[in-house]
Amino acid sequence: MEAIGDILVLPFYGQGHLFPCMELCKKLTCFNFKVTLIIPSHLSSSIPPHVRHHSLIQVVEISGTSTPPPPHKAIELPALPPNEKGGHGFMHGPFSHDHQQLGQGIDTFLLKRCNGAGQTRPICAAVDVMMSWSKEIFLKYEIPFVSFFTCGACAAAMEFAAWKNHADEMKGLPESMALDIKRNRHHPGGGPNRQNEPSGGVEDGPQKPRWLDEVEGSITLLINTCHDLEGPFIDYVANQIEKPIWCVGPLLPETYWKSTSSSILHDHEVRSNRQSNFTEEEVMQWLNSKSQGSVIYVSFGSEVGPSLVEYAQLADALEASNHPFIWVIQAGSGRHCPPPGLFGDGQQEEGYYPHGLDERIGNKGLIIKGWAPQLLILSHPSTGGFLSHCGWNSTMEAIGRGIPILAWPIRGDQFHDAKLVANYLKMGHMILLGDEPGEMVKKDDIVQGIDKMMKDEGVHKQAMALRSIFQSGYPDSSMCSFKSFIQLISK
Repeated sequence: MEAIGDILVLPFYGQGHLFPCMELCKKLTCFNFKVTLIIPSHLSSSIPPHVRHHSLIQVVEISGTSTPPPPHKAIELPALPPNEKGGHGFMHGPFSHDHQQLGQGIDTFLLKRCNGAGQTRPICAAVDVMMSWSKEIFLKYEIPFVSFFTCGACAAAMEFAAWKNHADEMKGLPESMALDIKRNRHHPGGGPNRQNEPSGGVEDGPQKPRWLDEVEGSITLLINTCHDLEGPFIDYVANQIEKPIWCVGPLLPETYWKSTSSSILHDHEVRSNRQSNFTEEEVMQWLNSKSQGSVIYVSFGSEVGPSLVEYAQLADALEASNHPFIWVIQAGSGRHCPPPGLFGDGQQEEGYYPHGLDERIGNKGLIIKGWAPQLLILSHPSTGGFLSHCGWNSTMEAIGRGIPILAWPIRGDQFHDAKLVANYLKMGHMILLGDEPGEMVKKDDIVQGIDKMMKDEGVHKQAMALRSIFQSGYPDSSMCSFKSFIQLISK
């Protein structure tokens, strides 16, 4: 059967964005669409073979060092707005060059795709909201764009409600979350997937959510969540904006949905292997040696983490804790700069590492330097808790496997995700009661937090109850949203 059209997908550079975008591509092919995944060439190794070899997926790699088009075809990307303090955040300033290079490459690609003989004009482009600077390029070629949130709906809803700051504007939000806004009126929080910590101060008050500008001009919003988990927040956002919203998540690997709740997942089957000091088999053997539900898994994802001082506190806490643990430490950990390779530059200062800790703890802990098989760890029966930054992918993977979360958010939407986990879903705890930006996390906070989570039967029962939402596989509500979205773009 001939494909019914072509859809472009443009992810942000980080793994937490690339993974759901790849799953979005695969979902779209189920409806007989061809999909073109556009990535900078330095992300090439992150694309697994099953995506590259998919008959309906084309991976277009754009070199960051490509020669710009001739002057008459060159593009001028729109000026990036300053943040609330008048400066420029992670998406701005020194990184604008990377966006210019990628933008020129996208422009050249679209020129050939839209004007070349025998080429089919794309139906639309699904653009990660963190790549919203690119929307002018797609509109230049009269390609409608769709805003894609790789995070959930809670952050967008809470940010909007805090900005409006009126009781009437909070109607529809869960009471526990609305109260949190009232208690923290002067902590605006970061936007969905915002790379810098929440900005502004007591005198500034909550600012207009950046995502409102990022989705301006889009025909619809796709959000990586489902009604079963975030119904009130989805409905709240839908009532605030004049655009259709389709919740199409969680966008997790197909094997995740096809596996039973008791089966162990293997990361190498769905994700490209990365450099690590332990193989999946070695991690499996270590977990097999531990009793059921005894292990605390500690990971802050691939992009952010605590400060150097807090990492040292974490090392002392894990050594003092009575629980066996797996601790994942990424390159450049503790440094206030993007992770190596995010923009194609692998140069970075050496990060934190707890030298001597592995000798002192022996078999009690497994310290993984680099890439960890997270799906395997979360699906193993020995894992009983997850100390997490509450990145959206990690949060969804833990919920789907019934693993309670001890939330240690680092930036932006993670603070909202953490409160979603602790205050609304009630399947975990915050490592600090307030957990606002700037609070220092200390050894005693960590030790007490781990003990509280691991011994709290209530959060364990609630985590298992939430897992049942996904027991039948990919949520029916999300599949219905996908079908409605397809009908919209096929008109």
